[in-house]
Amino acid sequence: MTVLVFGRNGQVATALQQQAAASGQTLLAMGHGEVDVLDAQAMRDAVVRSSAIAVINAAAYTAVDKAESEREAAFALNAEAPGLMAGICAEYGLPFVHLSTDYVFDGSKPAPYREVDPLAPLGVYGASKAEGEARVLGAHPQAIVLRTAWIYFEQGQNFVRTMLRVGRERDEMRIVSDQRGNPTYAADIADACLAIAGRGLAPASQSGVFHYAGQGAASWFEFATAIFEEAAGVGRRVPAKLIPIGTVDYPTPAKRPANSQLDCARLEQEFGIQARPWRERLQTCIAKVAD
Repeated sequence: MTVLVFGRNGQVATALQQQAAASGQTLLAMGHGEVDVLDAQAMRDAVVRSSAIAVINAAAYTAVDKAESEREAAFALNAEAPGLMAGICAEYGLPFVHLSTDYVFDGSKPAPYREVDPLAPLGVYGASKAEGEARVLGAHPQAIVLRTAWIYFEQGQNFVRTMLRVGRERDEMRIVSDQRGNPTYAADIADACLAIAGRGLAPASQSGVFHYAGQGAASWFEFATAIFEEAAGVGRRVPAKLIPIGTVDYPTPAKRPANSQLDCARLEQEFGIQARPWRERLQTCIAKVAD
């Protein structure tokens, strides 16, 4: 029995393929070279050919800053495409898991965000993902929207790999310290997606929006500090000094939420899936990152 994944080369898509292989799950990942996710008929044909028992959408436009000048492209991949996928899955009675983001919130809440909190994205990327959530649930009310945050993995482009690369070259680094979130290991997201998809079509009480992120919160500065502590422990060269700075000292085209912590209680309550400690999972990731 096959799980079909739209997306092939991103962090979560890669992790899905690895975790499925490790557990003996049959999974078919289709990237842009195999299927056009803006072509409903092409996706419908892919679903039929795969004989999939569930579909996971790990394809997304994730260039947060670039999205500010590429609004149409961001909305096409993050809103239009997931809506089409959800409609096809509803047509065939298939479970559909769609990945979303903490960027749907504005970060003004002092406590972790719950699924029912109002959406208020600060930029185009967040707005496109919020629209994607609405389209998915509008087309397939039994779908699962899984919001996550601060994704890292031993492969791909992410904060951990950037810190390790830049840290080899510099003795001093300046890191933003006034944004907080939940660092989340992509392999754990993959496991959560596969567990949800494997349960079949969700009843009304187990559908809709859920949060999944690493257990515990950190600022980017605290995250970087932990990365270099773990890296030093396995013999990697790390900077001698880290300097905490404010968001105002590191301007970017897109605004980031000051607080994007996610409350994951609903996922544990409904599916028994518990978030894993981010520091523990960081150690696992660091050990696997190749030079």
